[in-house]
Amino acid sequence: MYYNKVEICGVNTSKLKTLTDREKKELLLRVRDGDEEARSALIDGNLRLVLSIIQRFTNRRENLDDLFQVGCIGLIKAIDNFNVELDVKFSTYAVPMIIGEVRRYLRDNNSIRVSRSVRDLAYRALQARERLQNADSQEPTVEQIAKEINEKPEAVAAAIEAIAEPVSLYDPVYSDGGDSIYVMDQISDSDSHDEAWLEDIALREALKTLGERERSIINMRFFKGKTQMEIAREIGISQAQVSRLEKGALEHIKKQM
Repeated sequence: MYYNKVEICGVNTSKLKTLTDREKKELLLRVRDGDEEARSALIDGNLRLVLSIIQRFTNRRENLDDLFQVGCIGLIKAIDNFNVELDVKFSTYAVPMIIGEVRRYLRDNNSIRVSRSVRDLAYRALQARERLQNADSQEPTVEQIAKEINEKPEAVAAAIEAIAEPVSLYDPVYSDGGDSIYVMDQISDSDSHDEAWLEDIALREALKTLGERERSIINMRFFKGKTQMEIAREIGISQAQVSRLEKGALEHIKKQM
């Protein structure tokens, strides 16, 4: 939904510069010597790279301006820490730096607060999963991941679950060209079925057809939880009479419903 947005943080993305590898190398050499003008030029010349990376995270419903600023922080860290002596392209070094910065922001900005120790365990587990997946070309089990990082499987599973992005009730789960089905459509409340609601109405209407004494007995017996003896003492009749009136009232209610 953000791909067509032109201006981000006051920057017109349609006019972003693109530097050649040679220009980048020259600017990096000047940055190493403390040239602030070259540093600014290198930042401006790599904003398109930041934009392309943050578009991977647009499904998280985060503000694009915020993500762009966080991505720029990652870019600046990459510029300040890049070793020009290594035979590595700047973009190869900068991309994981930018992604890491964005992921840290998303982790710490999660709507559900998770303790630092649990987050650290979760990201160690995710790194281990990636290593195992690259080595075996298949998805590792929780037990394998736990063994790799020397942790208990249940702790690993709980940590990964804790950092998962919460699902919105308005997230679509199915769409076939027409109306979408959302998460909230798949959630039911066993206490609020239409049948229960209709039965409640029918019961109330049936109670209205009882005599005053019978209605009072049913109310005390089933809505206030009193025993037949307690009701008998309260209204001044025998327990046998209460039992007979209760039975007759219940039969009448059944017929009405």
